[in-house]
Amino acid sequence: MTSSMPAPESPDEIRIIRVYDAPVAMVWDAWTDVDQVSQWWGPRGFTITTRSKDVRPGGSWDYTMHGPDGTDYPNFARYHEVEPRARLVYDHGATSADATPMFRVTATFRDLGGRTELDMRMRLATAEEARQTRVFVKAAGGNGTWDRLAEFLEKEVSSREIFVINRSFAAPIATVFDMWTTPSSLAAWLPTAGFEMAFDRADIRTDGVASFSMSNGGATMFVRHDYLQVRRPDRLAYTQSFTDENGHITRRPGARTWPLTMRDTVLFAEEGASETRVTLRIEIEGAATPEEIATFVGERAVTTLGLTAAFDALEALMTTSSMPHSELSRMQASSTSGVTTSPLP
Repeated sequence: MTSSMPAPESPDEIRIIRVYDAPVAMVWDAWTDVDQVSQWWGPRGFTITTRSKDVRPGGSWDYTMHGPDGTDYPNFARYHEVEPRARLVYDHGATSADATPMFRVTATFRDLGGRTELDMRMRLATAEEARQTRVFVKAAGGNGTWDRLAEFLEKEVSSREIFVINRSFAAPIATVFDMWTTPSSLAAWLPTAGFEMAFDRADIRTDGVASFSMSNGGATMFVRHDYLQVRRPDRLAYTQSFTDENGHITRRPGARTWPLTMRDTVLFAEEGASETRVTLRIEIEGAATPEEIATFVGERAVTTLGLTAAFDALEALMTTSSMPHSELSRMQASSTSGVTTSPLP
């Protein structure tokens, strides 16, 4: 699954484009079938209860979202245009049939020959409402809805469980790629608060290997990456494993049923002249026991929180007010000083 979010065509519009590795009929059904949409709609940790869903012009979708804390959020959508496997136009954001909707959605489904492009445009009343909605959606984790759709479709297509997360950064694609592959910059944004990152080996190239430690002065974790593909500036693929201090692969500390080896794919896509979307896909490498699969799936919400914090740190690091251009250039240049590194979600 790849994705992009081009600059809106007008200030009162929010636009999201994603490409899913599934046929258009499957993506359409995931949106319109009550049983399927209940498995992925909403931010992580949310569930929904549908009272009625009538996907036709004049029809509606009446449902309630249930937050992780037990809070209920009534929702009502009214369909205006329904072109099967091609286009949906509906008003959304109302709490009931007689309430005023927040915005109008136009969702276009394009057949890419076994893959599907989903192009969503959300039109609000004013540019300020669009700005406020972007802030709210980000804070509420609403963009995770489209990540959950990718996970759902992957399971439908291949029966594999995966984890997907996307994030847009206001920086050119080359800069974002370098921030994932430069030792000093990676160490500045990736570690959990209170931890420090130190590299023992870093050979960032196809078939290269990197190893490093994460320490908070007490506990220390060791990690190994084996690179499957390094293609600047748009793609990284590698396996990652926890190891002991001697480099032998072991279980993740404190997680007896966490899979031994994971495969990460990181895609970088341009969104206009100066924005980049990062799409990270994580899956189990090789065979796994039912317990390992359940542990991986069960920690999606925790993984999202950890990566969101890391991406927030990365975003702050690339903000010009937080880091002068000269300092960013120096950090990127350090990748040629003898040690390079790898991205770790």
